[in-house]
Amino acid sequence: MKQEAFEERYRAQWESVERWLDTAESRTKSRRDADWRSLAAEFPERYRQVCQHLALARSRGYSPALEDRLNRLALRGHRQLYQPRVRALRAVVQFIAFGFPSATRAHWQFMLASTLLFFGPLAAMTAAIAIEPTLAYSALDAPTLHNIEAMYAEDAEHFGIERGSGGDFEMFGYYLFNNTTIGLRTIAGGVLGGLGSLFFLLFNGFYIGAVAGHLTQAGLGGNFWPFVVGHGSLELTAIVISGGAGLRLGYAMWAPGQRRRSHALTDAARAVLPLIFGAALMFVLAAVVEAFWSSTVWLPAATKYAVGALLWLLVGLYFARMGRLHGS
Repeated sequence: MKQEAFEERYRAQWESVERWLDTAESRTKSRRDADWRSLAAEFPERYRQVCQHLALARSRGYSPALEDRLNRLALRGHRQLYQPRVRALRAVVQFIAFGFPSATRAHWQFMLASTLLFFGPLAAMTAAIAIEPTLAYSALDAPTLHNIEAMYAEDAEHFGIERGSGGDFEMFGYYLFNNTTIGLRTIAGGVLGGLGSLFFLLFNGFYIGAVAGHLTQAGLGGNFWPFVVGHGSLELTAIVISGGAGLRLGYAMWAPGQRRRSHALTDAARAVLPLIFGAALMFVLAAVVEAFWSSTVWLPAATKYAVGALLWLLVGLYFARMGRLHGS
């Protein structure tokens, strides 16, 4: 095919793509017209056609001017086609670095209440069992305590034996499901005027405190504490944030102000979305640490304690300092 016929055949298509790219690249032009939206849906296919036309122009030795035009069109199309991925990555980084910690501090009253409701019972139960070990049986029944002891006993199968990679991935899925279930229940409980969130915070605080206290007094703390210290900063903080989000939803139910309760709850749900997404990310990271780090048996306990302390420090600094450059 001669160049003139080639250009005549595809000129209208190239001009259409050029007009669409002009609109896509300009922030002053509207993107709402039907033609722009229609071509946006077809753009990946149009882009591939332009690339094919460029290859044909090169292989057939068409003029440098035509080749240059198609090359510029292909480059502009490539930037536009793959730009959303860059924007999405940038949005994720912005959320982690600024949005999540800023939103957490913005709801500090609910975070403080959630912290007290969760860590208060946890610390109180652990200390009470240290004074009176039989209190563990008032919180948990004997079969449950027996099963927990078996999990952390020296002769348990998973102690002293390194899991294979398949076992690590299997446990990652288990930990992720278990952790996110706790978080979702705690958040969703806020719809019940915050009472559900209150219940799950207190329940999990007492439960974890009873387990920690009982295992320590049973002489199994040497297996329990090195295991939990690594992922505890991420997992327990995520539970607190989930509780704070649930309490914020509950507050909207009890104190809607001049708005209808449904509207107040909707506004509160929008406000806590960063907390929900951030807590979900922390649960994922906690499951990763728990499955691939906490379960290792070749590391000395001192190393795990040191890493655990470092993680607690980093989590604290993250929520205390990150995002402040944006005025939070």
